[in-house]
Amino acid sequence: VQLVESGGGFVQAGGSLRLSCVFSGFTFEDYTIGWFRQAPGKEREGVSCTRGSIGETFYADSVKGRFTQSSDNSKNTVYLQMNNLKPEDTAVYYCVVDSGVFFHARSWSQEALYDYWGQGTQVTVSS
Repeated sequence: VQLVESGGGFVQAGGSLRLSCVFSGFTFEDYTIGWFRQAPGKEREGVSCTRGSIGETFYADSVKGRFTQSSDNSKNTVYLQMNNLKPEDTAVYYCVVDSGVFFHARSWSQEALYDYWGQGTQVTVSS
């Protein structure tokens, strides 16, 4: 399994970035794919995810209304469109996959559920 992120960078507050994650090497019947982030000195935080069989996307409260996850299956790519960025969005962003059979919406943001991680891409938002 390979997850390769790109699209990070430096942006001023209020700006936008779009992250991309190209995934390959797996043919799970069903899976969850999404994004986590880790800010300096803080624990990893679930940002968003989509469960294929459900087709619904879940978001952290801190990014609702500003971030949108989407996918292009023909390109094996997942995107994270980030608008109205704030300095507190500064973090390393990771593309993640949970290949587990079961999915519970209430626990989507638990880090331990995700068994595949990309290398991360840095997003820095200046005030």
